[in-house]
Amino acid sequence: MPVWLVRAGAHGEFEEKFLTENRVYVTWDGLDVDLSRLPDREALRVALSERFPDAKPKTVLNWVSQIWPFAHEIAVGDLVVTPLKTQRAIQIGEFTGGYHFEPSGPNPFFHWRPVTWVGDAIPRSHFGQDLLYSFGAFMTLCRIQRNNAEERIRTMRVRNWQPETLVAVAGADPAPATGQPEQSTDSEESIDLEEAARDQIARLIEARFKGHALTRLVEGILRAQGYLTWRSPEGSDGGADILAGAGPLGFGQPRLVVEVKSESGPIDRPTVDKLIGAVTKFGAQEGLFVAWGGYRRNVQKELAASFFRVRLWSQSELLEALFKHYQDLDDDLKAELPLKRIWSVALQED
Repeated sequence: MPVWLVRAGAHGEFEEKFLTENRVYVTWDGLDVDLSRLPDREALRVALSERFPDAKPKTVLNWVSQIWPFAHEIAVGDLVVTPLKTQRAIQIGEFTGGYHFEPSGPNPFFHWRPVTWVGDAIPRSHFGQDLLYSFGAFMTLCRIQRNNAEERIRTMRVRNWQPETLVAVAGADPAPATGQPEQSTDSEESIDLEEAARDQIARLIEARFKGHALTRLVEGILRAQGYLTWRSPEGSDGGADILAGAGPLGFGQPRLVVEVKSESGPIDRPTVDKLIGAVTKFGAQEGLFVAWGGYRRNVQKELAASFFRVRLWSQSELLEALFKHYQDLDDDLKAELPLKRIWSVALQED
């Protein structure tokens, strides 16, 4: 059962189309040629060279290695991994049909395959770091098989996508599988270092701020932003984990009601709706919902009517706020979560 990585755009701009249409696309601008009618990789190379005359020959060969398998190697029953950008999660589907070519597009949606999504917004922390390295390769499409990935992902599916066991990670084979063409395997190079660093930081937060302790980290970030806060004790919170107000005494505006959920599973709409009620109950103007495990697919869309009352933070937004205000956190929090800013070369896909 091969496992393939297919990205929904460089910035996740095609995620909604992938998920709502139950399709996976190869989103190559201007590639309006039926891949199934090309006899070999050389014909694809020629087609790409004609459409992108300024591209370097090595770059074109790299593109060929990514595009060709979509029409000629992927089979029904194979799995597809799509890292999400809208939240720190992995979407996994199963290919249920063959390659389709849409000559009218629209651009860049000429090439697609039908899928059934069998793993919805699985937290990145459920996967071993070695698998996340493969998911973070700078490739639009490639096969993931290093470190016994195919068997491990199949086992996770049987276990309803629960976090990998230490036994599975420890038993990973560091050597790449043999007998497969180089063009179809995941690359050891060009790893997204920023994404890998965020995964490490997320794991550290999970280890040191379990359960209600995550509320303490969120409170620290709000204090660093200038709010005066009240944090509920562990247990029943009456609808608010944190109350936050502006000004030296917290009597100014905006006034926030904050709910923090540390569990790894995505939060549903009814749970978020309770926060809207708490905003009125506590006389606040705005609410902030922090969900470490993210949100179900419909939540963001259905809450448009509450845009001026509620903000939703998943891991991505929480980490961004942490990085922005880290220097202003109190010393105790920084000691528990020691971070260092570094500069790195920004690698780009050829």
